[in-house]
Amino acid sequence: MINMRKIKDFGIRLVIYVCSAFSVLLLLLIIVYVMIKGVSAVSWSFLTSVTSVLKGTVGIAGNIVNTLIIIVITMLIATPVGVGSAIYLNEYAKPGKIVTIIEYATETLSGIPSIIFGLFGMMFFGERLGLGYSLLTGSLTLIIMVLPLITRNTQEALKTVPDTYRNGAIGLGSGKWHMIRTIIIPSAMPGIITGAILAIGRIVGESAALLFTAGSAKLLPKGIDGLFDKPFQSGGTLTIQMYLSATSEGDFETAFGIAVVLLIIVLGINLTTKALTKHFDVTRKE
Repeated sequence: MINMRKIKDFGIRLVIYVCSAFSVLLLLLIIVYVMIKGVSAVSWSFLTSVTSVLKGTVGIAGNIVNTLIIIVITMLIATPVGVGSAIYLNEYAKPGKIVTIIEYATETLSGIPSIIFGLFGMMFFGERLGLGYSLLTGSLTLIIMVLPLITRNTQEALKTVPDTYRNGAIGLGSGKWHMIRTIIIPSAMPGIITGAILAIGRIVGESAALLFTAGSAKLLPKGIDGLFDKPFQSGGTLTIQMYLSATSEGDFETAFGIAVVLLIIVLGINLTTKALTKHFDVTRKE
C-alpha cells in the first residue's frame, strides 16, 4: 500500500515537472524564434521614424506615440473609476444581491470577446457620438474592457487586508474615509498596482477592438498642437501595425521587428510590476 502511494506521488510529480518544462520550453521557443526573425529589423531609425515611400524609411515612431496616447487616456479614466468602484463595493456597500449582481457583471464583462467591444465602440462612440475612427474612440472602448480587470484586482486586494486593521482604526477614533485612505489603500497598494499594470498590458496587446475603432494611421503629430489634436484622429497602435505588416503589406520583417518591441515592452511591464509591488508592500520586512 505504501509502495503504491509512493508510485502515485512520483507519477504526479513527474507529470507536473514535464508540464512545467514543456511550458517553459514553449515560451523560450517563441521568444527565441521572434528574436531571431525580428531583431535585425530593430534599429534607432526603426524606432524614431515613420514609414515613408518617398524617403525610403521604415519606422514605427507614429505607432509608438499612438500606443502611448491610448494608454494614457485609458488609464487616466479607468484607474480612478475602477479603484473607486472596488472601494465602494468592498468597504461601503452592504453584502447582498446588488453587490453579487455587480460582481457577476464585472466577471462576465471580463469574458466577453474583445471584438464585440470593438463593434460596440464603433457603433456607439464612433457613429452615435460622432467620434469616428480615432484614438479617443479606441480609448473609450478599452476603458470598458479594462474596468472589470482593475475593479476585480483592486477588490481582491482590499479583501486581503485583515479586518483587525479596520477594527483597530475605528477603535482609535478614525473616520471611515480616513481609515481607507491611510490604512486600507496603502495595505492593498501592491494588488492595486498589479491590476493597473495588467490593464496596461492588455491595452498594449489589444488589436481586435482597435481595428474597429482607432483606425490604422501611423503619422507623427506635428508639434504640441498636433499632439493635443491626435486623440481625435485615426491612429494605429503597435499591434495594429504588426497585423497590417504581416497581412496587407506582406512585410514580415517589420512585423517581427514590432513583435520584438512588444516583447521588450511586456518584459518591462512585468519587471515594473514586481518592483512596484515590492516597493509598496507595507508588510514587507526591511
